Amino acid sequence: MITVTKTFLPPIAEYMHFVQRAWDKQWLTNRGELVLELEDKLRDYLKVENILIVNNGTIPLQIALKLFGNGGEIITTPFSYVATTAAIVWEHCKPVFVDIHPEFLTIDETKIEAAITDKTTAILATHVFGNPCDVEAIAVIAKKHNLTVIYDAAHAFGVTYNGESLFNFGDVSTCSFHATKLFHTSEGGAFFCKDADMRHRLFYSHNFGHNGPHDFHGVGINAKISELQAAMGLAVFPHLPEIIAARKEIVSFYEAHLNFDRFRTIKIRENTVWNYSYYPIIFESEAQLLKTEQLLLQNDIMPRRYFYPSLNTLPYCEDNSSMPVSEEVAAAVLCLPLYVGLELESQEKIVSLINASL
Repeated sequence: MITVTKTFLPPIAEYMHFVQRAWDKQWLTNRGELVLELEDKLRDYLKVENILIVNNGTIPLQIALKLFGNGGEIITTPFSYVATTAAIVWEHCKPVFVDIHPEFLTIDETKIEAAITDKTTAILATHVFGNPCDVEAIAVIAKKHNLTVIYDAAHAFGVTYNGESLFNFGDVSTCSFHATKLFHTSEGGAFFCKDADMRHRLFYSHNFGHNGPHDFHGVGINAKISELQAAMGLAVFPHLPEIIAARKEIVSFYEAHLNFDRFRTIKIRENTVWNYSYYPIIFESEAQLLKTEQLLLQNDIMPRRYFYPSLNTLPYCEDNSSMPVSEEVAAAVLCLPLYVGLELESQEKIVSLINASL
Protein backbone atom coordinates (compact mmCIF):
# COMPACT_ATOMS: atom_id res chain seq x y z
CA MET A 1 0.00 0.00 0.00
CA ILE A 2 1.30 3.42 -0.99
CA THR A 3 -0.09 5.85 1.57
CA VAL A 4 -0.43 9.61 1.34
CA THR A 5 2.43 10.01 3.79
CA LYS A 6 4.80 7.94 5.87
CA THR A 7 6.61 8.86 9.07
CA PHE A 8 10.31 9.55 8.64
CA LEU A 9 12.12 7.33 11.13
CA PRO A 10 15.78 8.05 11.85
CA PRO A 11 18.07 5.09 12.50
CA ILE A 12 16.96 3.65 15.82
CA ALA A 13 20.48 3.87 17.23
CA GLU A 14 20.37 7.63 16.75
CA TYR A 15 17.06 7.83 18.62
CA MET A 16 18.31 5.56 21.41
CA HIS A 17 21.37 7.76 21.87
CA PHE A 18 19.08 10.54 23.04
CA VAL A 19 16.79 8.20 24.99
CA GLN A 20 19.84 6.94 26.87
CA ARG A 21 20.62 10.49 27.95
CA ALA A 22 17.12 10.79 29.42
CA TRP A 23 17.57 7.43 31.17
CA ASP A 24 20.91 8.49 32.60
CA LYS A 25 19.38 11.71 33.93
CA GLN A 26 16.25 9.88 35.13
CA TRP A 27 14.32 12.88 33.84
CA LEU A 28 11.44 12.21 31.46
CA THR A 29 9.32 15.35 31.58
CA ASN A 30 9.11 18.91 32.99
CA ARG A 31 11.47 20.45 30.42
CA GLY A 32 14.58 18.36 30.78
CA GLU A 33 17.82 18.90 28.89
CA LEU A 34 16.58 17.26 25.66
CA VAL A 35 13.60 19.63 25.41
CA LEU A 36 15.85 22.62 26.03
CA GLU A 37 18.41 21.39 23.48
CA LEU A 38 15.74 20.85 20.84
CA GLU A 39 14.31 24.32 21.41
CA ASP A 40 17.77 25.81 20.96
CA LYS A 41 18.38 23.90 17.73
CA LEU A 42 15.00 24.88 16.31
CA ARG A 43 15.44 28.51 17.33
CA ASP A 44 18.70 28.69 15.41
CA TYR A 45 17.50 26.67 12.41
CA LEU A 46 14.24 28.57 11.98
CA LYS A 47 15.71 31.96 12.89
CA VAL A 48 13.01 32.76 15.43
CA GLU A 49 13.33 34.58 18.74
CA ASN A 50 10.67 33.00 20.94
CA ILE A 51 9.77 29.34 20.69
CA LEU A 52 8.02 27.03 23.14
CA ILE A 53 7.66 23.37 22.18
CA VAL A 54 4.64 21.48 23.49
CA ASN A 55 3.06 18.04 23.44
CA ASN A 56 0.90 18.33 20.31
CA GLY A 57 -0.09 20.74 17.58
CA THR A 58 -3.66 21.47 18.66
CA ILE A 59 -3.16 22.58 22.24
CA PRO A 60 -1.20 25.72 21.20
CA LEU A 61 -4.29 26.85 19.30
CA GLN A 62 -6.44 26.19 22.35
CA ILE A 63 -4.12 28.08 24.69
CA ALA A 64 -3.84 31.04 22.31
CA LEU A 65 -7.63 31.17 22.00
CA LYS A 66 -8.04 30.89 25.77
CA LEU A 67 -5.71 33.86 26.26
CA PHE A 68 -6.81 36.08 23.39
CA GLY A 69 -10.19 34.82 22.14
CA ASN A 70 -12.10 35.99 25.25
CA GLY A 71 -15.19 34.02 24.25
CA GLY A 72 -15.68 36.25 21.22
CA GLU A 73 -16.00 35.82 17.49
CA ILE A 74 -12.93 34.46 15.73
CA ILE A 75 -12.59 35.16 12.03
CA THR A 76 -11.20 32.04 10.43
CA THR A 77 -10.86 29.95 7.31
CA PRO A 78 -13.26 27.18 6.26
CA PHE A 79 -10.41 25.36 4.47
CA SER A 80 -8.07 23.74 6.99
CA TYR A 81 -7.84 20.63 9.11
CA VAL A 82 -10.78 20.26 11.49
CA ALA A 83 -8.59 21.09 14.52
CA THR A 84 -8.54 24.77 13.52
CA THR A 85 -12.30 25.14 13.90
CA ALA A 86 -12.65 22.60 16.71
CA ALA A 87 -10.19 24.56 18.87
CA ILE A 88 -12.30 27.70 18.47
CA VAL A 89 -15.51 25.95 19.50
CA TRP A 90 -13.75 24.03 22.29
CA GLU A 91 -12.61 27.31 23.82
CA HIS A 92 -16.17 28.68 23.80
CA CYS A 93 -15.57 31.12 20.96
CA LYS A 94 -17.57 31.43 17.77
CA PRO A 95 -15.95 30.71 14.40
CA VAL A 96 -16.90 33.27 11.76
CA PHE A 97 -15.88 31.99 8.37
CA VAL A 98 -14.37 33.99 5.54
CA ASP A 99 -14.00 32.32 2.15
CA ILE A 100 -10.63 31.47 0.63
CA HIS A 101 -8.58 32.65 -2.31
CA PRO A 102 -9.18 30.23 -5.23
CA GLU A 103 -5.47 29.92 -6.14
CA PHE A 104 -3.56 30.33 -2.87
CA LEU A 105 -6.27 28.46 -0.85
CA THR A 106 -5.58 30.69 2.17
CA ILE A 107 -8.16 33.00 3.75
CA ASP A 108 -9.23 35.76 1.34
CA GLU A 109 -7.89 38.84 3.06
CA THR A 110 -10.15 41.12 0.99
CA LYS A 111 -13.21 39.62 2.70
CA ILE A 112 -12.03 39.77 6.30
CA GLU A 113 -13.00 43.33 7.17
CA ALA A 114 -16.64 42.82 6.16
CA ALA A 115 -16.89 39.99 8.72
CA ILE A 116 -15.65 42.05 11.68
CA THR A 117 -18.19 43.01 14.35
CA ASP A 118 -17.97 44.48 17.83
CA LYS A 119 -17.73 40.88 19.10
CA THR A 120 -14.67 40.00 17.02
CA THR A 121 -11.58 39.37 19.16
CA ALA A 122 -9.11 37.59 16.88
CA ILE A 123 -8.25 36.34 13.43
CA LEU A 124 -7.19 32.70 13.20
CA ALA A 125 -5.88 31.94 9.71
CA THR A 126 -4.10 28.89 8.31
CA HIS A 127 -1.02 28.84 6.10
CA VAL A 128 -2.62 26.08 4.04
CA PHE A 129 -0.20 23.39 2.83
CA GLY A 130 2.58 25.72 3.99
CA ASN A 131 1.46 28.50 1.64
CA PRO A 132 1.58 31.90 3.38
CA CYS A 133 -1.52 33.95 3.98
CA ASP A 134 -1.32 37.60 2.93
CA VAL A 135 0.31 38.43 6.24
CA GLU A 136 0.86 42.11 5.42
CA ALA A 137 -2.80 42.78 4.62
CA ILE A 138 -3.97 40.84 7.67
CA ALA A 139 -1.61 42.81 9.92
CA VAL A 140 -3.05 46.09 8.66
CA ILE A 141 -6.61 44.93 9.29
CA ALA A 142 -5.79 43.61 12.76
CA LYS A 143 -4.07 46.82 13.80
CA LYS A 144 -6.97 48.93 12.55
CA HIS A 145 -9.50 46.91 14.56
CA ASN A 146 -7.28 46.01 17.53
CA LEU A 147 -7.45 42.27 16.90
CA THR A 148 -5.04 39.49 17.84
CA VAL A 149 -3.68 37.48 14.91
CA ILE A 150 -3.12 33.76 15.46
CA TYR A 151 -1.68 31.68 12.63
CA ASP A 152 -2.28 27.97 12.38
CA ALA A 153 1.09 27.20 10.81
CA ALA A 154 0.88 23.44 11.29
CA HIS A 155 2.10 22.87 7.72
CA ALA A 156 4.67 25.66 7.60
CA PHE A 157 7.83 24.26 9.20
CA GLY A 158 10.83 25.83 7.50
CA VAL A 159 8.83 28.07 5.17
CA THR A 160 10.19 31.58 4.67
CA TYR A 161 8.36 34.58 3.28
CA ASN A 162 10.26 37.65 2.12
CA GLY A 163 13.37 36.09 3.63
CA GLU A 164 11.87 35.63 7.10
CA SER A 165 10.47 32.62 8.91
CA LEU A 166 6.72 32.42 8.42
CA PHE A 167 6.48 31.76 12.16
CA ASN A 168 7.53 35.36 12.82
CA PHE A 169 4.27 36.82 11.50
CA GLY A 170 1.18 37.46 13.58
CA ASP A 171 0.97 37.70 17.35
CA VAL A 172 1.17 33.92 17.81
CA SER A 173 1.98 31.15 15.36
CA THR A 174 1.52 27.48 16.10
CA CYS A 175 3.02 24.41 14.48
CA SER A 176 2.46 20.66 14.56
CA PHE A 177 5.26 18.16 15.05
CA HIS A 178 2.94 15.20 14.45
CA ALA A 179 4.49 12.00 13.10
CA THR A 180 3.15 12.73 9.61
CA LYS A 181 4.75 16.16 9.39
CA LEU A 182 7.98 17.15 7.64
CA PHE A 183 9.67 17.58 11.03
CA HIS A 184 8.25 15.58 13.90
CA THR A 185 8.65 14.54 17.51
CA SER A 186 6.16 11.64 17.05
CA GLU A 187 3.54 13.87 18.70
CA GLY A 188 4.29 17.46 19.45
CA GLY A 189 4.01 21.06 18.41
CA ALA A 190 5.20 24.57 19.15
CA PHE A 191 4.31 28.18 19.80
CA PHE A 192 6.16 31.06 18.17
CA CYS A 193 5.80 34.73 19.08
CA LYS A 194 7.89 37.90 18.79
CA ASP A 195 7.25 39.26 22.24
CA ALA A 196 9.04 37.85 25.31
CA ASP A 197 6.16 38.92 27.55
CA MET A 198 3.73 36.97 25.40
CA ARG A 199 6.00 33.92 25.53
CA HIS A 200 5.91 34.23 29.32
CA ARG A 201 2.09 34.09 29.23
CA LEU A 202 2.16 31.12 26.88
CA PHE A 203 4.77 29.43 29.05
CA TYR A 204 2.87 29.54 32.31
CA SER A 205 -0.36 28.67 30.53
CA HIS A 206 1.21 25.46 29.18
CA ASN A 207 2.44 24.48 32.67
CA PHE A 208 -0.61 24.68 34.93
CA GLY A 209 -0.04 28.41 35.50
CA HIS A 210 3.04 27.80 37.65
CA ASN A 211 5.25 30.65 38.86
CA GLY A 212 7.73 28.45 40.66
CA PRO A 213 6.65 25.41 42.68
CA HIS A 214 4.08 27.12 44.91
CA ASP A 215 2.85 30.31 43.22
CA PHE A 216 0.70 30.74 40.13
CA HIS A 217 0.44 33.46 37.51
CA GLY A 218 -3.01 32.32 36.40
CA VAL A 219 -4.97 29.40 35.04
CA GLY A 220 -3.03 26.88 32.99
CA ILE A 221 -3.13 23.43 31.48
CA ASN A 222 -0.59 20.65 30.93
CA ALA A 223 0.90 21.01 27.45
CA LYS A 224 4.46 19.98 28.32
CA ILE A 225 6.39 17.83 25.87
CA SER A 226 8.31 14.82 27.19
CA GLU A 227 11.98 13.98 26.90
CA LEU A 228 11.11 10.93 24.79
CA GLN A 229 9.32 13.14 22.28
CA ALA A 230 12.22 15.58 22.28
CA ALA A 231 14.59 12.65 21.72
CA MET A 232 12.75 11.84 18.50
CA GLY A 233 12.97 15.46 17.39
CA LEU A 234 16.70 15.57 18.08
CA ALA A 235 17.19 12.35 16.09
CA VAL A 236 15.13 13.64 13.15
CA PHE A 237 16.68 17.11 13.14
CA PRO A 238 20.01 16.29 11.40
CA HIS A 239 18.08 14.66 8.55
CA LEU A 240 16.10 17.77 7.63
CA PRO A 241 18.15 18.56 4.49
CA GLU A 242 17.58 15.08 3.04
CA ILE A 243 13.89 15.13 4.04
CA ILE A 244 13.24 18.42 2.26
CA ALA A 245 15.38 17.46 -0.76
CA ALA A 246 13.55 14.15 -1.20
CA ARG A 247 10.14 15.79 -1.00
CA LYS A 248 11.18 18.50 -3.45
CA GLU A 249 12.32 15.84 -5.92
CA ILE A 250 8.96 14.06 -5.77
CA VAL A 251 7.04 17.33 -6.23
CA SER A 252 9.23 18.14 -9.23
CA PHE A 253 8.42 14.75 -10.75
CA TYR A 254 4.69 15.27 -10.28
CA GLU A 255 4.84 18.71 -11.82
CA ALA A 256 6.86 17.47 -14.79
CA HIS A 257 4.69 14.44 -15.60
CA LEU A 258 1.10 15.04 -14.49
CA ASN A 259 -1.39 16.14 -17.13
CA PHE A 260 -2.73 19.46 -15.86
CA ASP A 261 -5.41 19.80 -18.55
CA ARG A 262 -8.15 18.60 -16.19
CA PHE A 263 -6.88 19.70 -12.78
CA ARG A 264 -4.58 22.23 -11.16
CA THR A 265 -2.44 22.55 -8.08
CA ILE A 266 -1.90 25.20 -5.44
CA LYS A 267 -0.27 28.50 -6.39
CA ILE A 268 2.55 29.34 -3.99
CA ARG A 269 2.63 32.98 -2.97
CA GLU A 270 5.42 35.06 -4.48
CA ASN A 271 8.62 35.51 -2.40
CA THR A 272 8.01 32.23 -0.59
CA VAL A 273 10.56 29.48 -0.03
CA TRP A 274 8.19 26.54 0.28
CA ASN A 275 8.74 23.31 2.23
CA TYR A 276 7.00 20.71 -0.02
CA SER A 277 4.80 19.63 2.87
CA TYR A 278 1.84 18.47 0.74
CA TYR A 279 1.04 18.07 -2.92
CA PRO A 280 -2.63 18.83 -3.63
CA ILE A 281 -4.32 18.56 -7.00
CA ILE A 282 -7.69 20.23 -7.55
CA PHE A 283 -10.03 18.60 -10.07
CA GLU A 284 -12.66 20.33 -12.16
CA SER A 285 -15.36 18.45 -10.25
CA GLU A 286 -15.91 16.10 -7.34
CA ALA A 287 -17.02 13.42 -9.82
CA GLN A 288 -13.60 13.51 -11.44
CA LEU A 289 -11.91 13.32 -8.05
CA LEU A 290 -13.95 10.30 -6.99
CA LYS A 291 -13.22 8.50 -10.26
CA THR A 292 -9.48 9.07 -9.89
CA GLU A 293 -9.49 8.25 -6.19
CA GLN A 294 -11.27 4.96 -6.84
CA LEU A 295 -8.75 3.97 -9.52
CA LEU A 296 -5.85 4.74 -7.19
CA LEU A 297 -7.39 2.79 -4.32
CA GLN A 298 -7.94 -0.20 -6.59
CA ASN A 299 -4.20 -0.13 -7.23
CA ASP A 300 -3.23 0.07 -3.54
CA ILE A 301 -2.52 3.79 -3.62
CA MET A 302 -4.13 5.79 -0.84
CA PRO A 303 -4.31 9.56 -1.46
CA ARG A 304 -6.17 11.77 1.02
CA ARG A 305 -8.93 14.35 0.68
CA TYR A 306 -7.13 17.14 2.54
CA PHE A 307 -9.18 19.11 3.49
CA TYR A 308 -12.72 17.81 3.30
CA PRO A 309 -15.39 18.83 4.10
CA SER A 310 -15.38 22.62 4.09
CA LEU A 311 -15.40 23.49 7.80
CA ASN A 312 -18.36 25.86 7.58
CA THR A 313 -20.52 22.76 7.02
CA LEU A 314 -19.60 21.15 10.35
CA PRO A 315 -22.72 20.45 12.43
CA TYR A 316 -21.39 22.10 15.60
CA CYS A 317 -20.73 25.48 13.96
CA GLU A 318 -23.30 28.24 14.42
CA ASP A 319 -22.10 29.98 11.26
CA ASN A 320 -23.05 27.72 8.37
CA SER A 321 -22.95 30.51 5.80
CA SER A 322 -22.15 29.39 2.30
CA MET A 323 -18.45 29.58 1.40
CA PRO A 324 -18.60 28.80 -2.32
CA VAL A 325 -14.87 28.79 -3.09
CA SER A 326 -13.95 26.68 -0.07
CA GLU A 327 -16.80 24.26 -0.66
CA GLU A 328 -15.85 23.83 -4.31
CA VAL A 329 -12.17 23.32 -3.54
CA ALA A 330 -12.80 21.00 -0.58
CA ALA A 331 -14.98 18.77 -2.76
CA ALA A 332 -12.36 18.54 -5.50
CA VAL A 333 -8.94 18.49 -3.78
CA LEU A 334 -6.83 15.37 -3.41
CA CYS A 335 -3.37 15.19 -1.82
CA LEU A 336 -0.97 12.77 -3.48
CA PRO A 337 1.56 10.52 -1.75
CA LEU A 338 4.60 12.53 -0.67
CA TYR A 339 7.25 11.21 1.70
CA VAL A 340 10.89 10.22 1.96
CA GLY A 341 11.34 6.78 0.42
CA LEU A 342 8.56 7.00 -2.18
CA GLU A 343 10.29 5.15 -4.99
CA LEU A 344 10.45 6.43 -8.56
CA GLU A 345 8.54 3.38 -9.75
CA SER A 346 5.71 4.26 -7.37
CA GLN A 347 5.74 7.88 -8.52
CA GLU A 348 5.48 6.73 -12.13
CA LYS A 349 2.59 4.43 -11.25
CA ILE A 350 0.70 7.24 -9.46
CA VAL A 351 1.16 9.67 -12.35
CA SER A 352 0.21 7.07 -14.98
CA LEU A 353 -3.00 6.14 -13.18
CA ILE A 354 -4.06 9.76 -12.61
CA ASN A 355 -3.40 10.73 -16.21
CA ALA A 356 -5.27 7.64 -17.44
CA SER A 357 -8.27 8.40 -15.24
CA LEU A 358 -9.12 11.67 -16.97
